[in-house]
Amino acid sequence: MADKEISLPAKLINGAVAGVVGVSCVFPIDLVKTRLQNQESKDGQKMYKNMRDCFVKTFRKEGFRGMYKGAGVNLVLITPEKAIKLTANDYFRFYLRSDKGHLPLYREMLAGGGAGLCQMIVTSPMEMLKITLQDAGRIRGLSAAPSRAFSAVAMAATPQRMSALRIAYDLFRTKGLSGVYRGAGATLLRDIPFSMIYFPLFAHLNHLGKSEGSPTSPFYWSFSSGCLAGCISSVMVNPMDVVKTRIQVLKRAQGEQTYNGVVDCARKIWVAEGPSAFMKGAWCRVLVIAPLFGIAQMVYYFGVGEYVLGIERQYY
Repeated sequence: MADKEISLPAKLINGAVAGVVGVSCVFPIDLVKTRLQNQESKDGQKMYKNMRDCFVKTFRKEGFRGMYKGAGVNLVLITPEKAIKLTANDYFRFYLRSDKGHLPLYREMLAGGGAGLCQMIVTSPMEMLKITLQDAGRIRGLSAAPSRAFSAVAMAATPQRMSALRIAYDLFRTKGLSGVYRGAGATLLRDIPFSMIYFPLFAHLNHLGKSEGSPTSPFYWSFSSGCLAGCISSVMVNPMDVVKTRIQVLKRAQGEQTYNGVVDCARKIWVAEGPSAFMKGAWCRVLVIAPLFGIAQMVYYFGVGEYVLGIERQYY
């Protein structure tokens, strides 16, 4: 490994491009995950039976554009979010190396945890706005038929226009920064463990694909390593993702639980829905996170930033 100083502008460009490409590919699955995690059983019935049922009902009612509800704010904020996350991990890995260039596992985990901490400044408000917009269709369906089966008529209720900018403005005006950063604690409890697991696991898996004399693995190996590491990491932190999703929803349907913090939310979910509720949307999350990070790592390792700036590609 060369002892050159890390190029932050190049890494930020790489992370930004990686985030936009990845999110554009998997956003509809993320919307389905959010709605499955938020739904509660009403009178023994659920609006969505499973992932396929949620996808079909959402597409029939809201069309192609509905599958990308909340994508605007996600695409705008995913640029700094992924740029911060991927760049911070590289930055910490670079400066946590020993004099001989060795990086012990505990320092890899520390670097990943630091990246998860740094990204929260963007991730928390982005997730809150995205989840609110994604879940709006489910809430409208419940409000249209509060005590009946979820009929086609109820699902076809006229949507009320919402925008991320309006939501953010109203929150900041009425509650200040604490409103915009609703669920920040739960976000940290999800993202720091995720990054502590994901980044070291990806680094070791990706290292296995290096051929002798090559500074990095082929792009397809980086993609596969990102997918596998993302899959394992996402499943392990899914319980906290469910808690975070429930807390960050601004509007709940009539009769649904409200939550006052992480502990209160976790306790109510356990009592009302049982331990299995903490794995709601796990398969959807795997289908989101695995390709998202696979694509992100593949694009990141293409070195778009280094190419744009005309410098040598850097690997850490």
